[in-house]
Order: sequence, then structure tokens, then C-alpha cells
Amino acid sequence: MRDFLCRKCGQRLSFENSLCLHCKSPLGFWLATRTIHVLDERGRTEIDGKLVERCANTKVAQCNWLVPWTGVPGLCESCRLTRTRPADSDLNSLPDFGRAEAAKRRLVLELDELGLARRGRDDDPETGLAFDLLSSAHEPVVTGHASGVITLDLAEGDDVHREQMRVELDEPYRTVLGHFRHEIGHYYQMAIIDDDVRPRFEELFGDPDLDYQASLGRHYSQGAPPDWRQNYVSSYATMHPAEDFAETFAHYLHIRDTLDTAAAFAMAPAGSTLDSTLPGDVGFDRIIEWWLPLTWALNQINRSMGHPDLYPFVLADPVLEKMRFVHNLLLPD
Repeated sequence: MRDFLCRKCGQRLSFENSLCLHCKSPLGFWLATRTIHVLDERGRTEIDGKLVERCANTKVAQCNWLVPWTGVPGLCESCRLTRTRPADSDLNSLPDFGRAEAAKRRLVLELDELGLARRGRDDDPETGLAFDLLSSAHEPVVTGHASGVITLDLAEGDDVHREQMRVELDEPYRTVLGHFRHEIGHYYQMAIIDDDVRPRFEELFGDPDLDYQASLGRHYSQGAPPDWRQNYVSSYATMHPAEDFAETFAHYLHIRDTLDTAAAFAMAPAGSTLDSTLPGDVGFDRIIEWWLPLTWALNQINRSMGHPDLYPFVLADPVLEKMRFVHNLLLPD
């Protein structure tokens, strides 16, 4: 994530800012240039000779992204991907919906920077990408992916609920953004694992056509193998080859975005940003070369503050090979 500045007063901004806290200027994010702009009193500005305005979801989804001005309120690229959301009258779920949309915008930005295509349901009604953001307060909701549709239980936005689930499932890391990155891994497995790369996929992850329900039942009745850390990035990855790929894909996105942010604040080399060209095996080796000392330092900083490790993972060689496969899919040499 970049280090943004207010173009009016120079105040440092976060990606989520819709208002400069120093000069009180309204702000908006333009995905095409990945920049934050100062808006006029109508919530509009001109970029490259074109008038743009705030996304129509400014209030309900806390969205600060910009869309081309057409005279009719429009949705940004991230908000357009949401197919189902809580009703405006569901005041209990709307705050969690806003937090989920904020995490989704980070996901969409990272996918955009990595050059990953995102075909929505309008372009591909059968397998296009869409998000159903639902609350289990009203009906049973299972977070997951099916034929391009990613479902998220908005209860994951509640810190107490999420921590309870993290402890119950023995997960070292559980966030809304993490869920999105995992489920988008399923989407890209469907989209980019073709006959040419499937043999290598099966060599690393196993047969993705194995009975999923049987694997699910076995995982929750027997748990992960005691030596899972030698071959998997998480215990959940042991459940099924598709989950192994999704967990690995998500972890790759964690690494790339965190390195990008660290580079913006001079904590990692400038060449580690998401817009840097790091293709093939050489590029992946450099990423890991930068990543390991950064996480060591971050863990020590957390310990100095009395917190558990920020990055409680060990990347064994088989895990790195799986992650190298993902890297080479996205950035081939």
C-alpha cells in the first residue's frame, strides 16, 4: 500500500481516508492511477480532463473511490462486484458491511496492481466474479466460493466473533481481508489452472477433483496431520488440494501487499513494490529474500510491545515451492 499525501496541504493519508484530517478537504481514490485526489464541495474533481465523482456507496459502504461523472450516481469497480448486501434498514449489519467493503477494496487494488483480470457477473453470468456479503444474524451463512461467487459472513467483521472462531479453529491468522484473499484463490484456480499447468498443480497440491465433502468430514473429525507444518502453510490447507492452493494463494497476496507497504515506508527495498517487475524464479527468490528479515523484525517489534508475533508462520521448503508456483502463474518469466 502506498504512502498517500493530501494534494492540498501535504498531510499523510491512509488508503481509507475520505477526508483530510488537517485541512478538512474531501478526498477520493482513483483506481486508474492509484492516487488520492482532493474533491470540491460537490464531491467531484477533474482527472486527465474527465470529471469524476464519489462512488454512490459513499455512505452505506464507506466507499471513498471515484467513478466517471455521468449525471447518474454510479458504483466503483469494487462496489459493482457486490451482488448481495444487507438492506438499508438492517442497521446492525451495515457497520460490518462497511468494514467488509473496505477490506474488499484493498483486495481489488492488489489484484489490479498484479494485473489480474476480474470479469464480473455482467460480463460472465455463469462464472464471473461476484460477492454476496450476508449476515448470519438473520440466516445461516457459510463463507466460501462457488462458480465465481464469494460469500462472506459479515459476522467476521466483529472482533469478538472472529477471535472466538480463530481460537476454536486453531488458526494463527484470521481477518476479513484474509478471507477475501483465500476465496479469491479459489476463483483464480478456476480461472487460470488449465490443462497446461494442471500436471504441476497436481504434483504440488494433489488432485483437485478429490471428493470435497469427504475431505471436509475427515478434516473436522481427525484434524490436520501432526507434521503438517513441513508441507503446508496452514492446518486448513491440509483439508483438500483446492484449500491448499487457496491458502497458498492468499499467503502470496499477504506477502506482496505487506512488502509493498513496507517499501512505501522505507522498511523494504524500493524494488519490492507491487508495480515492480519481478517475474519468474529470480523474482520470487528476491521476494522471499526481502520477506524473511522483514517478518523477523516485525515479530520482534510486536514482542517489544507485549503482543504475540505479527507473522506466526514458518515457510518450509515445500510451502515455498507451492508459493513459487503461484508466483510464476501470475508473473511468468
